[in-house]
Amino acid sequence: MTAVPKHEYPRPDRDRSDRWLTLNGIWDFDSEDGAAEIVVPFAWETPASGVGRTWLEHARYRRTVTVPTEWTDARIALCFGAVHHRAVVSIDGVPVGEHVGGSTSFEFDVTDRLSPGVSAEVVVEVEAPADKRAIAHGKQRSIPRDDYDGVSFTPTSGIWQSVWLEARGRDYLATVAVRGDSLEAFEFEGRVAGDAPAGAEVRVRVVEGSEAGEQVALVADADGQVRGRLALVEPRTWSPDHPHLYRLEFETGSGASADRVIVVAGLRRIETRGEQLFLNGERFVVRGVLDQGYWPETGLTAPDDATLLRDLDLARALGYNLVRKHLKFEEPRWLDRADRMGMLVWAEPACPSRFSAAAAAAFEAQLAPMVERDGNHPSIVIWGLYNEEWGLDWDIPGSPERAAAAVQAYDAMRAIDSSRPIVENSGWAHVRTDLVDWHYYDEDPAAWAANVAALAAGEREDFPVKLGPDFIVDKSFYGSADFPRRGVPIVNSEYGAGFTSLERAWHLRWQTQELRRHDRFAGYVYTELADVEHEMAGLFDAERRPKDWGGLDPAHVNADTVLVVDVVPRCAGADIEVPTEPCELVVRVSHHGREAITGTVRAAWTSAGRPFPSTPPTAASVSNALEASPFILSPGVSVAVPPPGRPARLLLWLEDADGQVLARTFVDAAPIEPPNRRGGRPPG
Repeated sequence: MTAVPKHEYPRPDRDRSDRWLTLNGIWDFDSEDGAAEIVVPFAWETPASGVGRTWLEHARYRRTVTVPTEWTDARIALCFGAVHHRAVVSIDGVPVGEHVGGSTSFEFDVTDRLSPGVSAEVVVEVEAPADKRAIAHGKQRSIPRDDYDGVSFTPTSGIWQSVWLEARGRDYLATVAVRGDSLEAFEFEGRVAGDAPAGAEVRVRVVEGSEAGEQVALVADADGQVRGRLALVEPRTWSPDHPHLYRLEFETGSGASADRVIVVAGLRRIETRGEQLFLNGERFVVRGVLDQGYWPETGLTAPDDATLLRDLDLARALGYNLVRKHLKFEEPRWLDRADRMGMLVWAEPACPSRFSAAAAAAFEAQLAPMVERDGNHPSIVIWGLYNEEWGLDWDIPGSPERAAAAVQAYDAMRAIDSSRPIVENSGWAHVRTDLVDWHYYDEDPAAWAANVAALAAGEREDFPVKLGPDFIVDKSFYGSADFPRRGVPIVNSEYGAGFTSLERAWHLRWQTQELRRHDRFAGYVYTELADVEHEMAGLFDAERRPKDWGGLDPAHVNADTVLVVDVVPRCAGADIEVPTEPCELVVRVSHHGREAITGTVRAAWTSAGRPFPSTPPTAASVSNALEASPFILSPGVSVAVPPPGRPARLLLWLEDADGQVLARTFVDAAPIEPPNRRGGRPPG
């Protein structure tokens, strides 16, 4: 590889791109295997790194750097996007800092160690233990194995996000948190570092997003802390439909030695009201997809910027309004793209796999850096913490100590950032959370429909979870008898089933329909966007190629308005037997728009497997008119259809008085054969 990989400025959300230098590219690499070269920022396990070595626990990176002569009056920061797991950094043999934590970003002020125009050697010593069970590692495989090894992947070790040098003013804003929850002003706080942070003047002004050019001047206190508020003359909110962003310039000091950083922010408020979610005061429902952010040749690091950002475009094209980035701090450039396109994000850290006081402390140590780096992004609307009791030994209900660890993580996160809902343990066994989320995988459509209905009605609060080939347990929404059974939004945050791509598309259609049937639910997150290694649950394969969805367009499943058919399907490609005489189907509408809609449901037979055409065919039957109110399942209407005379697909669509198609689905009619049920559950 000759071109410098991932050469784009890594922090467009906190922009100092006028003076920076990428350190991505070829580094010398020393390990127990001898001397070699490695391509940064790809983990040493990946083919893209040029090393391709697994289970290496220690290595040393070396390269020469030369600071530009134009940086003579600047302070210099050496920045790392992420290094797994422990990094010790030195320059010309002198230690400059140490960092522990494989996902969190870090930096060192190296002004005293680097002179403009003079070459120096940077060395990064990395330790990456094979036994990861007590450290935050998410789904990286461990030796000894994790309890969830069946859904674990190739580890990511060493430098795996960008490395760069950055010039800053003699006094500079080291951290800055900006919040726009009031929807009319920005509140911010930060910390000044450098030569004389106490008493430093910080001037804030809007440089993009407002015609008024609002500004305010602040003075740092004796500890270098600065706080303030910037009211906007004509505030414009950020939302998925209108992702309006502001660029705020923070200038510290004056003259040639001043520091300038541009922070991107938005006016956005996310809140819960009873069992419902509201964005900027309007009710909304999560229609999300889980994304693990792995690529075949590069692991957790995207091969290039275009590939990284394309995943958001793929999710949007499938009709999703949220991406749950699973157990990974994704690159700031991805979050910046989510901000700009209006994609909502559920963000969460990696977790350990075994419980101990030290493991819980290491998990919590990630939270403040996560919020410091990513908290300004308006796209992030949910913070996740633990996942499926990983790191809590699958034992919240049976262990007061482990339940207390989940509560402690929630309380720690709430103290850091109270502006977003927090999920303390995604999946089940909730003890303190702002969302009751649940992970439920089931191959039987009748059981799925019945259990989802019982959960929605409050008739049951547990559901079967297959933790191993022959290990099925009932998991409950709640890990404590004291947790309120009403009044907290309920979101299914993992579901999906099927072995083949056709089966998975079939389950996507019918399982999502059943979630849309019940207005109590505040949303869903389908598993998942793309395959990862042996895990073949994606709508796309690992190279992001679409699979065969059997004529289904997932965007129709995830639309604002969808049809809900009163059918319990039999099997993929054969939802019902081929009718031999006229029959009736009852169809309802789930509508997530702002205003009520009216229309008629129309039906027509077409050939099996045919995608829904852009222009519907002539209807063979038309229902009575129906009205669908926002967030309330409509009454059912009957659609009478003639027999097709052969296996066929029944197209169903909702059409308004102007002939506009508002929703689409289909029902496949074919001879029913005994189903071949397969076990197993996709990612946790």
